[in-house]
Amino acid sequence: MEEKVRYEWVDQLRGIGIFSVIYGHNFPFLEHYIYSYHIPLFFVIAGMFHPKTIHQKAILHRAKSILAPYFIWSLLLYTFWVVLGRHYGNSATLNLDPLNGLVGVFYAQGDITYMDWGIPMWFLPCIFLSFLLFSIVQKIQHKVLRISFWLLCIIFGFTYPMYSNFHLPWSIDVACVSLLFYGLGFYFKNKIHHIKKNTKVYIVLIFAFIVSVTAGMLNSKIDMYRSEYGNLFLFIISAFSGVLCFTLLVKQIKFHKFLSFLGRNTIPLLALQLRALTVIKLGLMVVGITMFKFSEPTKLLLTCVQIAMLYPILILINKYVPILNGKFKK
Repeated sequence: MEEKVRYEWVDQLRGIGIFSVIYGHNFPFLEHYIYSYHIPLFFVIAGMFHPKTIHQKAILHRAKSILAPYFIWSLLLYTFWVVLGRHYGNSATLNLDPLNGLVGVFYAQGDITYMDWGIPMWFLPCIFLSFLLFSIVQKIQHKVLRISFWLLCIIFGFTYPMYSNFHLPWSIDVACVSLLFYGLGFYFKNKIHHIKKNTKVYIVLIFAFIVSVTAGMLNSKIDMYRSEYGNLFLFIISAFSGVLCFTLLVKQIKFHKFLSFLGRNTIPLLALQLRALTVIKLGLMVVGITMFKFSEPTKLLLTCVQIAMLYPILILINKYVPILNGKFKK
């Protein structure tokens, strides 16, 4: 799978991933399950499009498409937070130092103290590090040494948070853990791409779904941002089976093109989804609703409203400032 080729099923898979992220941030009943697969799903997809050969041009291209929009969005979100956001809602009660927030833009880790302006943005520098680490893995010619380095990175990623509460810059430990999923996407990309529609696939899909839900719900809540994995066996099983389930789903069923649209706009959706929720809550406050304890159907509706609100903004971004979506004008 070459990076220049566009596969609609991959866009739809990304679409499921970003919808899961937005929905999960509204604290639904399914939050526990959603967190078991949604971040691993993005790492697997990234691995599928990792270049076969690494050179300076490939690294610069990946930096432009990931880090450039990250820093632009982060500075915009930070500015909004300094001027307005920190004075309202939960932020107003925390009395956070704006200087720490600015440090957080570059440190890209540190939870609320440093990233109250946009915690979901942690993912972009992390996935860039995943790209760099896997590039190093690729460069090792000796097979045993290559596999050993890959496994050592993964082991470090899992064990570091067991012995330290210090958040590493750009979520280095999470990037190491991600190599487990990133490598899966890279080494199995051709087999995934050539999966055809047939009854056997549906059977595997259903089995994978049952396994992912069971393992995900048996485990404690996963939060890769905070390096919280619960039972490692259950985490890996739920993540792999969840990714397999949704991958087979988009390979068997062609969903509405709007899902593909979401998959092509993951970066601005990641950056703006919480701000859209803020606008919704402000609107509710204007009409006298100040208690935000939503029912499960309402949480799903909120997710759809957030996306609908952002739709015209996404169109404008792609037309006039595509860099905010990791793309460039030709």
